[in-house]
Amino acid sequence: MTDSLLNQLKNFSILCVEDEDVIRKGIVNTLKYYFKDVLEASNGEDGYDLYVEYKPDIILSDIQMPKEDGISMVGNIRKDDLETIIVMITAYSSEEYLLQLINLNISHYIIKPVHSQNLLDGIVKALTPKLDNKLIFTPNLYFDMKSYNLFYENDEVPLRKRDIEFLLLLHKNKNQIVNYALLEESLWKDKTMSISALKTFIKEFRKRIPIDIIENVLQIGYKLKEF
Repeated sequence: MTDSLLNQLKNFSILCVEDEDVIRKGIVNTLKYYFKDVLEASNGEDGYDLYVEYKPDIILSDIQMPKEDGISMVGNIRKDDLETIIVMITAYSSEEYLLQLINLNISHYIIKPVHSQNLLDGIVKALTPKLDNKLIFTPNLYFDMKSYNLFYENDEVPLRKRDIEFLLLLHKNKNQIVNYALLEESLWKDKTMSISALKTFIKEFRKRIPIDIIENVLQIGYKLKEF
C-alpha cells in the first residue's frame, strides 16, 4: 500500500460491529492503525445507535449477532441512507445469501476468517470510489489503480499484463533493488526465467514506456530511477 493511500485512510472514520469480543478487539486494533476514528459495538442494536450519533464514513459489520443481526441493522440504515460505505463480514459464500447483501447496497463483503490483509483489502476496495489511488513515477507519468492503466501527460500508455505486473513490483519495492529471483517468482511464476528472456522483456518494456524509469543494477536486478 502506498504512502498516499495510507494518508488518505486517516481521513475516514469507521464503525466495527462484531459480537465476538476477541475478534472485535483484534479488528479494532488493526483499524486504529489506519483510520482516524474507530468506533465499536457488540451487536446490531448498539451499532445502529452509534451510527445515528456519529455517522461514521464506513461500517464494518458481522452478520450473525445478538439483539439485532447485521442484516437488520443495515436494513434500518438503508431506509434513509444509501451513501454510507458498508462492508459485511460473513462465513457464507452461497449465491443466494450474497444476493441479500447486494440488495442492501453493500459496498463489499469479506469472507471469514478475517485477517489483517483481507480486512484491509476489502475496506480499500469498498473505498476505491472515494480515493485518489495513483502511483506516481514521474511528475507526468502515473499508474491509476482505479482504471488499472498507465498514463503519460494524461494520455493512456498501452501495456501488456506483464508490463503492469513489473511496474507494480518496482513501485512496491521503489527504494530497493528488485532482484532476478523476485522477478522470476513474480512475473514468470511457475515458469523458468532465462536471462535472455528477461533482457528481451526489459528491452520491449522500455520501448513502450515514454520515459526510461528503470535502472539496471549489474548482475543483480532492476530498480526505479529517482526523479
